[in-house]
Amino acid sequence: MILQYLFTNPQFFIVWIAAIVYAITVHEFSHALADYRLGDTTARDQGRLTLNPLAHLDPLGSVMLVLVGFGWGKPVPFNPYSLKNHRWGPAVISLAGPISNFVSVIIFGFALKFLVVGGHLSQDNLLTLFLVALVQVNIILGLFNLIPIPPLDGSKLLYSALSDKYIHFKIMLERYGSLILLAFILLNSFSSVSPLSSIFTAVTNFVFRIFS
Repeated sequence: MILQYLFTNPQFFIVWIAAIVYAITVHEFSHALADYRLGDTTARDQGRLTLNPLAHLDPLGSVMLVLVGFGWGKPVPFNPYSLKNHRWGPAVISLAGPISNFVSVIIFGFALKFLVVGGHLSQDNLLTLFLVALVQVNIILGLFNLIPIPPLDGSKLLYSALSDKYIHFKIMLERYGSLILLAFILLNSFSSVSPLSSIFTAVTNFVFRIFS
């Protein structure tokens, strides 16, 4: 858990918090940008088409990222009926967030390869630690948000794929999604076997092998 470094290694804690703020901000801004480009102005009108972190940080989602390593930003509002494509528009908006995280992983991964593997920075340099944190947090945020449980982005992808005959299932997920998600996070966090952590670790190790 990141919180343990607050007292043992404050610099490391600050680096991780900065990486979390970056990842969430870019993620949510990308949702708002996609919404605007698809013809809807809801996100822009509510002040979400900005890179100001204060507009995008969700208190509970941010705390969960610090405490258990999984979290989310404040959901970006949009009007599906204002989108150019009513069915798949929400899915495109939802994908924009994780895609921005994965693009960030590539950018910061190459930065690590050039600066650290290239011998310009040592492995214990603060900038190195920040780049490592940026890669890890963006991997976690991108993958985690693909889970098809509201309010995560994967739920919008699921809704677009399901036909209207599953409307009652969609309503149920919307109503209880936050509770289901919280229970899912806690179960994974305190279980002796955590599928989410295993997946995140495997993907992170694979990415670092690519850029090493």
